[in-house]
Amino acid sequence: MESLTGGQTKITTARLALLFFLFVLISWGLGYPVLNRYDPRQTPGLPDVKAYAALVTGTVGADADHIRFRVLVPWLAKPFYQLAKGRDVSWDPAMFGLLAADSLFVAATAALIVLLGTRQLGSYTVSLVASLLYLLNFAVSNLRLVGLVDAGEGFFLLALLWALCERKQWALPVIGALGAMTKESFIPFSMAFTAAWWLAVRRGSRSPLRSAAWILTTWTVSLATLIGAQWRVGGSLVSPIHFAATLHGNHDYVQHFAWSLWDRNFWYIFLWLLPTAIPNLKQFPKSWLIPVAATSAMAFVLDGYYGGAPGTVGRALFSVAGPLLSLSSAMLLLGVSGRNLDNQGAFNQIGQG
Repeated sequence: MESLTGGQTKITTARLALLFFLFVLISWGLGYPVLNRYDPRQTPGLPDVKAYAALVTGTVGADADHIRFRVLVPWLAKPFYQLAKGRDVSWDPAMFGLLAADSLFVAATAALIVLLGTRQLGSYTVSLVASLLYLLNFAVSNLRLVGLVDAGEGFFLLALLWALCERKQWALPVIGALGAMTKESFIPFSMAFTAAWWLAVRRGSRSPLRSAAWILTTWTVSLATLIGAQWRVGGSLVSPIHFAATLHGNHDYVQHFAWSLWDRNFWYIFLWLLPTAIPNLKQFPKSWLIPVAATSAMAFVLDGYYGGAPGTVGRALFSVAGPLLSLSSAMLLLGVSGRNLDNQGAFNQIGQG
């Protein structure tokens, strides 16, 4: 396998760790305005940030509704909140904690883009540029690093692809449990993603039944984790069907779909990303494209069912498709083309375009 940089198709653990540390620092810099420049909790369009900050400080009430079950990112933010609390700094401790937690997930996603791209596509250069394009997207500085939990959901969705590509299916239930604790929408997203992946590869797979068993186990673990989190936080057992019914808030699906596409937040994210990514998407294997397409469709379905606020569908789509589109965009910008794809998603040759 050849690459634009002379054949480098592996990345060492030390280099990956160094990149992760660098990406954390970049993320802190991109998210710094929430500490001293403005307060996202008072910003129109970001009402959920106030509830997440309350989860960090332990002051959230029952009126937080389903948001109080999204516990993973606030839990991870609490040690950073305690570190900053009471110290003579101008940073808000709760926002510092959320920024630190979100930065870890954003950096981990960028590092995973490098790892997946180098191992599966055969080009460290393309992968590194893709990770930087991901970090520079509007969605990262304006949505991922402002105190929301989308950074965690996006990471675990990409981790699903990593586990499937690297044949580490034992990791799927772990990812499913952590993703469910991050945001409830991860569960239908992961179901659509893994089901579509299995359908795309089942004919060429040596053990389709074993893969199906791991996937079904992951679904079960995710649902059980959600039920457990609701019992732990809310004090009662709620079936996933009943919980989903309480989230139904829209009845005019066509109008909402058109409204979501017209929303400026959607185009802030994809205005340059889609045109630069589309030309090379055909070079990627179906085992990547079909799951991402199916999960993207699920994002529109959930947004229409829930009746999400402006920007909701754009945030979800970036979590689902952002890494793949960033890799494809990097290929175009570097003049790289892929040829002779196999069913597992690796380029057998990457050269000059």
